Amino acid sequence: MSSQNDLHITVPEEKPDQKYGQVSIEEEIDYSQRGQWLRAAVLGATDGLVSVASLMMGVGAVKEDVRAMILTGFAGLVAGACSMAIGEFVSVCSQRDVEVAQMKREKRIPRNEEDTLPNPVQAAAASAIAFMLGAIIPLLAAAFIVDHKVRLGVVVATVTMALVAFGWIGAFLGKSPVVKSCFRILVGGWVAMAITFGLTKWIGSTGL
Repeated sequence: MSSQNDLHITVPEEKPDQKYGQVSIEEEIDYSQRGQWLRAAVLGATDGLVSVASLMMGVGAVKEDVRAMILTGFAGLVAGACSMAIGEFVSVCSQRDVEVAQMKREKRIPRNEEDTLPNPVQAAAASAIAFMLGAIIPLLAAAFIVDHKVRLGVVVATVTMALVAFGWIGAFLGKSPVVKSCFRILVGGWVAMAITFGLTKWIGSTGL
């Protein structure tokens, strides 16, 4: 009798610990997923910023017309956002198919797992919106400046400040050194704009 009573006493004591462990693991997974989404948003915005700014600098190298510069940047915004959305949709659909197949192999119940599966539509929309938010920055910076050289300088200055901000956010989310992250993304953006400006200027001067 005493051994049976001991068993009845010890079993309930283990259940709260197990539940507590499960809750803490779920919370860690949730925070990890949020961090990944935020970092993906920052990367998408950085992509939009550098891509559209480089396009505008390239056009600005051969044309002084503000209208041509803005139209080129807007076309880059729309094309880039669509490309990001389609690419993310296809990628997440493939990831979802792999996870569903894994669930079937492990014979898990998909009803509870459905909430944890990646959403392709949500991922595509998030990527497109992040790209557009980054791409709109150089467009707004150049939209109301008539002088050509001043416009180019304002675009470079605005993109520089935005890159520093994005680098800081990415470092904060990734728990990496802030200075190193900001320097890396800043140099990358400058190089992209400089190469686009220089090559377009050279091709334009050759009369092709």
